[in-house]
Amino acid sequence: MTKTHKDFVREQTKGIRVCSIDPGYSRLGVAVLEKNKGREVLLFSDCITTPKSKLFEERLVLIGDKINNILDTYTPNAIAVETLFLTKNQKTVMYVAGVRGVIAYIAAQRKIPLYEYSPPQIKVAVTGYGKSDKEQVTSMVKRLIPISKKKALDDEYDAIAVGLTCFAIEKTLK
Repeated sequence: MTKTHKDFVREQTKGIRVCSIDPGYSRLGVAVLEKNKGREVLLFSDCITTPKSKLFEERLVLIGDKINNILDTYTPNAIAVETLFLTKNQKTVMYVAGVRGVIAYIAAQRKIPLYEYSPPQIKVAVTGYGKSDKEQVTSMVKRLIPISKKKALDDEYDAIAVGLTCFAIEKTLK
């Protein structure tokens, strides 16, 4: 495929892009944010869901395929992921760890830098307070970046918050 002048200009004006993920295996929040000339813009957000009727391994394949499609479409400079939040439910932790493994594998395979942030880091970056609740994080995300969707799931807002955290912390992101 031959590049046109329009393609060249778009590449030259494209800002830094981050694909940010709030990992889960039943529901996984994904967002793509771009920072250009100091402004963050939401290019895409979604909640990837996997059918409970599928085996865990099949769910991992579905998640991997969808993430690869998003990466192909938006060509981010980095991937940002929320670190594991330990709960009493060890089965959930193991499944989420498997999803994070798929994400790390895809990032390494594509040679895209992977950044990880803890829930308190994300809360501080977005709200200024490390013990903010979900409503406070969602409220600040809506204030910090224009979101065209009328309704989005918590997982999407969490993914957007991860992307905003990446821009706030990684000043040298290229």
